[in-house]
This record gives sequence, structure tokens and C-alpha cells, in this order.
Amino acid sequence: MKISFWGAAKTVTGSCFLVETNKKNFIVDCGLFQGNGKEVTLNLEKFPFDVSTIDFVLLTHAHIDHSGKIPKLYKEGYRNQIITTEKTFELCKIMLPDSGYIQETEAETVNKRRSRQGKHLIEPLYKYQDAIDSLQLFNTVKYDEIIEIDNVKIRFLEAGHMLGSAMIEVWIRENGQEEKIVFTGDLGQKNQSIIRNRNIITETDYLVMESTYGGRNHEDNVDKAKRFINIVEETLEQGGNVIIPSFAVGRTQEILYEIFKYRMTAHDDEYNTKVDKVLKVPVYVDSPLAVSATEVFKNSIDYYDPETLKYIQEGKMPLEFPGLKLTRTVDESKALNESAEQAIILSSSGMCEAGRIKHHLKHNLWKENSTIIFVGYQAQGTLGRRLVDGAKTVRILGETIKVKARIESIEGFSCHADQLELLNFVGEYEKLKHIFLVHGEIEQQKILYQKIQEKFGYSIEIPDLGDAFDLNTMVHKVAVLPIDNQYKYERLELLDRIETLKEEVEEMIQYINNDLKRSGNEELISAYNQKVSELESSIVDVVKLQEL
Repeated sequence: MKISFWGAAKTVTGSCFLVETNKKNFIVDCGLFQGNGKEVTLNLEKFPFDVSTIDFVLLTHAHIDHSGKIPKLYKEGYRNQIITTEKTFELCKIMLPDSGYIQETEAETVNKRRSRQGKHLIEPLYKYQDAIDSLQLFNTVKYDEIIEIDNVKIRFLEAGHMLGSAMIEVWIRENGQEEKIVFTGDLGQKNQSIIRNRNIITETDYLVMESTYGGRNHEDNVDKAKRFINIVEETLEQGGNVIIPSFAVGRTQEILYEIFKYRMTAHDDEYNTKVDKVLKVPVYVDSPLAVSATEVFKNSIDYYDPETLKYIQEGKMPLEFPGLKLTRTVDESKALNESAEQAIILSSSGMCEAGRIKHHLKHNLWKENSTIIFVGYQAQGTLGRRLVDGAKTVRILGETIKVKARIESIEGFSCHADQLELLNFVGEYEKLKHIFLVHGEIEQQKILYQKIQEKFGYSIEIPDLGDAFDLNTMVHKVAVLPIDNQYKYERLELLDRIETLKEEVEEMIQYINNDLKRSGNEELISAYNQKVSELESSIVDVVKLQEL
């Protein structure tokens, strides 16, 4: 029995784990890489395993970094079943076609430029129709239902991360022995809005565990609510807009629920006054995908937590309230940025890499009285991460924008378990041989690694992309990325550095431009000329390398 890590290894996105047994081979998740140029380029590579040898796919949940390469898998010839929960399938029915549309649209935009340059055109990663066709492979199971496929036994348990999310227990029989692997997918924080808490598992041999927030803890639920209201109220007092880049599935619905709850819950008088001010402003959900996903949430009462069910029994609908407006068309979205009316706008994507959020940022980032509130994880290399890290200027839709808006991040809204919850999760196990930490930046993983070692003393590995481990006799590394692929990843690293260099050149242009406008200093101008000449010379040297 062997497990190989082909995504979410020392990074957060691109979840994909291959398990090979003496009878059946399967993958857990098939997600898109998101974030910096190096990782996104990985999406273009062929799968590092023979698709025809995969007997089935297990899908933990619908988020694109876990499900987004399923249409590509279909495009490359996979025709066996994809096993997941009913609600994950319902969400994939809207998310995967949407992703296909984005892939086609982005390829079309790139091809217009390449066509003008006389270059060959590129193919999208996959098309809308590939996504539609891949949906026929889905086979849904209920939580706690045990299914058997030859020598493999499988059970999906609630992960408390988002609607339909699951931890997956897998029992594998080989050579007269049975061993168990648990894949956490993404673990949820306890007492999240709307959805139920995760199940408890007490025994496994191997644990493949997420570590997104392994190095830090979230704010208390009450604190995050008050902070959110305070930020919004202060922004509205200044006459600005509140822009919330939000993941269409899960986070958008949680924010809507929290706004609904503010109306229902009594607090101190000062707080109530602030809430009243906030709720007089229209709240727009500007994302067709988020609108469709919200409809799925509304029709999923059987999956709600006790608090949400109580509101429904009282005749109150948590995802509906006065002032909530859903926008579907492009014209409706454009009108938001042309209106003088103040607004709270939730729009995807949550990391600001695609979709309508870019237009809202373009129209609001330069305004000192507006606020951008981040309510979820921002992967390295994304526009969202650059803003959170304090970028002074950013490029959006071909235009350089000065960042003057207030930038806030409220991690308490994250649907990922934090360090304390992850340690509590590990502490629930009475039997556990080995842990593989995945779904995390290496800095976060190292901190969690140390905490688990100190508290529990378990054997732990943080796998690299392409690492494989034989689990039959003992846990040890048996293979890494093939040598012929090493150059491929060096190329990706180079592309990543070039992307960073492009951003630094843009910033340099801004700084020099500002200095030249303010200064008549001939020495400064001469120094700039000398350095730019050196840069020109270096670029010419790079271009000449094409002749080698």
C-alpha cells in the first residue's frame, strides 16, 4: 500500500492524494492549484499518474482547490466513479461548470493578445462542457454509510467545514491485514454558522491532516462579530463602501447569516445602535455562483445546526433579510460601481483572482473612505494576499491602482480549524501511528508539527510534492518527483520569479515617476538613468539566451 502526494504538499491548494493497493488504486480529491504563478502553472501539466489506472475518486468537498481539476481528469479520459456526499454533488453541479466557463473566458482573453502578437493560440485547461460531462460520473453516499469496493472500505463523516464537507475513513485489506487511513479534507472550526460540527474519530493508523491555520488561532465568535460591525459602521460614517471578497460557497452564506443574526440578537445599547446603522445600508451579493449556492443552502435544512434550525422553527429564514439584494447580470454588477449609494458588497472570488470582485476593488481601493474586509484565507501570490500584506499599489484589469482604502482581515470567519482546534482533533485519537501534514504553508506546518510533537509525541511527516510512502511495513519515503520532471519544476520556479519581477518593475515605475515629478535633482535623474541602463542590458542578455 502506497500513498503519493500530488497536491496540497507544503502548500494549501491543489489537493490530490494517490493511494495504490494490491487490488485498487484511487485518488482523494482532484483540486486546482491557486495562488502564485508557479503553482497555477502546475494545473497545465498532465496528471503525474496514469489516469486509466485509477479505479475511483473520493471527493471531500466542493471547494475548487479540492474539486476543480475533475473536469480535466474527465478530459484526459477518466470514466470511473467519483464518490462524494449529496450536498457536495449539488454544489459541484454549479461550481464546476462555472470553473469551466472561467477557464474558457480566460483562455479567450489571452488568445486575443496572442493573436495580435502572431503567436499560437492556447487551449483552456478544460471547457464548460467538460465540466458538465464530468458530473455524470458522480455517485453520492450518505454520511456514516459504509461502502466496499473490493479490498477497500470507505465511510464519509461530517467535517464541519462547509455544506457537504467530509472527512473520509478508508480501510484497506492487504496480505491478510487491514489498515486504516483518515483523510481530513478541510476541518471546520467548532460552532460555525449554519452547518453542524464535525464528527469525532478515535482510531486510525495513518492520518492525512490539513494544517492551514496550524500556526495561529482565530478570534472569538463574539469578538469577530463586534469587530465586523465596528469596521462596517466606521466606514459608513466616513461615507465609504464596504467590499468583502468572499468565497461564493460557504463564506458568503456565513456572512449573510451573521448579518441576519445581528438583527435578531440583543446586545448592549451602543452595539444595537451601530447594528441599526449598518442594517440601513443595502447588502449586495454580487456573484451568480454565490446566489446559486445560497439557494442550495436554503434547501438544505436537514444539515443545519441547532441554532439555525431554531430560527427556522420560529418562522425566520437566516439567509433572507430586508436590505439583502442579489445581483445576477453584468449590468446589475456594473451599476453598483456607478451608484452614489453606499453599499456593503460581497463578491467572489475570495482571493481576488477572478470574477466581479476585481471591478469592485478597482473602483474602491483608491478611496480613503472605503474598506476592504477579508474574511478567509489568502494564498501566497494572490491579489488578496498582496493586499493583506500591505501592498501600496496593485495591478487590476491592466491598470495600476494606489491602495488608499482601509484593509482589514477577520480570521474568525474562516471555516478552517485553527491551531487549538487542530490540536484538539489530534487529541481525540486513542490509536494513531503516523501523521502526514498537508494543506498548509510550510511555516504554519512547522509550528503545528512542533506543537503535536511536544503534546503527543506522534511520528509526523510534512510531504513534498511528488513524495510517496510505502505503508505496508513502515512509513518511509520511497520515491520523489522523477528526475525528468525536476527541470519542469525548475521552469515553474523561474516563471514564478518572473511574475514577481513584473510586479516589482511596476512598483519601480511608480516610485521613479513620483520622484521625477517632485525633484529637479540632476544627480538623482542620472542615477536612475544608469540603473535603468543596467536593467536594459540584463534584459538583452536574457533575450540572447534564446539563441543557445
